[in-house]
Amino acid sequence: MQESVRKDVERAFGVLQSRWGIVRNLALSWDERKLWEVMNSCVIMHNMIVEDERDESIFNQGFDYQGENIEPLHQDPATFEQFAQFHCEMRDWHTHLNLQNDLVEHVWDHIGNQ
Repeated sequence: MQESVRKDVERAFGVLQSRWGIVRNLALSWDERKLWEVMNSCVIMHNMIVEDERDESIFNQGFDYQGENIEPLHQDPATFEQFAQFHCEMRDWHTHLNLQNDLVEHVWDHIGNQ
């Protein structure tokens, strides 16, 4: 039973790692509360994306429908220099504004004025 749960957790992290780069990198310097917030945010956004992209015919297939498995990316752990560079890039104000504007454009193109 424990092995089954462990595999489920590994699959879940593999899915999150394939979608969210922040989950792939080391977070040794983060406090536990911040890690909890990041993981919850990634899970919520993943679930929102899955719900938005879900085909309506899926609901008629019952519990047998599993979809495709996603293999986690196996990467070497980042060095401290790479982690520090990633952290600086993540905190860059111009990058933040560019990503925010890209997100607004994407939402506008995808959803429109609904």
